[in-house]
Formats: sequence, structure tokens, C-alpha cells
Amino acid sequence: MECGKAKHNVLIRIYRFYSEGFRSMTLGRTLWKIIIIKLLIMFGVLKLFFFQNYLKTNFANDEERAGYVLEQLTKPARNNQSDITGGGKL
Repeated sequence: MECGKAKHNVLIRIYRFYSEGFRSMTLGRTLWKIIIIKLLIMFGVLKLFFFQNYLKTNFANDEERAGYVLEQLTKPARNNQSDITGGGKL
């Protein structure tokens, strides 16, 4: 039981450490707001407009989606060493 209390106590101390640190920040708080806004824009807005849900729009069910993903992951690469070196043998 003491091990559980010690873990709990450490977690509380870590939480208090960070909460007191964020409370006393002035410039850091503004920088964190900017970082969070940038992340929301990058992952939220850009995903909506640039990264369409290819699997959902092109396949009817999960089985077809799984088959397509498996095929893409297991098919051999098109570019082999002879393509990189200009077609000559090594």
C-alpha cells in the first residue's frame, strides 16, 4: 500500500510543480497560447482542406479498406537500385 501512496504523492508533487510554474509565467503563457493556436491551425484546419479521407471516400466497408492498406504496405517498391544508378548493373 505504501508504494501506491508514494506514487500518488509523486504525481501530486509533479502536478503542483507545473501548476505553480504556469501560474507565475508572464511571457511563457503568451508563447504557449501561440503554440496551441498554431497546432490547432496545422492539425485542424489543414486536415479539413488538404487531407481528404481517401479510404472512406473510395471504399465501401472496412474489409475493402483493410485490403487496400495491406496491398499498399506489402507490394514491392518500384524504385530499385538500378533505377537510382541510371540502369547500370552494380
